[in-house]
Amino acid sequence: MGVENFVNSTVSGKRSAKRARVLLAAKIGTPSGDVDARLRDLSRKGALVECSEELAVGTEVTFKRGSTSVPARVAWIGSQRIGLEFLAMIDEQELFVQLKPARAVRPKSFRRPRLNEDQSERDLKLAEAWGVTVGLHISSRNF
Repeated sequence: MGVENFVNSTVSGKRSAKRARVLLAAKIGTPSGDVDARLRDLSRKGALVECSEELAVGTEVTFKRGSTSVPARVAWIGSQRIGLEFLAMIDEQELFVQLKPARAVRPKSFRRPRLNEDQSERDLKLAEAWGVTVGLHISSRNF
């Protein structure tokens, strides 16, 4: 799962900020050190994260994703899920940076070069010699 579209959500009339449902790696900076977490939901005002660390409501933490670090407090806890309230709203540009999926690394192309592509003189001679061994007449002068 990557990123789902922003949805306007009102749970008991308390939430008014647009939220994005995500499944991304994050870290929570706690008084006892950084803890690995999964970001499940993100808005300008806060985040829903899953982590194994047991934190008390009101604990001051730091939400970390990529190069962004946002001070927050634990608003609620339950079943390995923690609701974070950011101490200052993050701007939309920063929010989109958080949601930007990691770039997929494209593998290099390993195709064979064509004989009419730029090749060194040595490669052309090797192609001619190979052609002779299999009964083909390949001449670099035809290119």
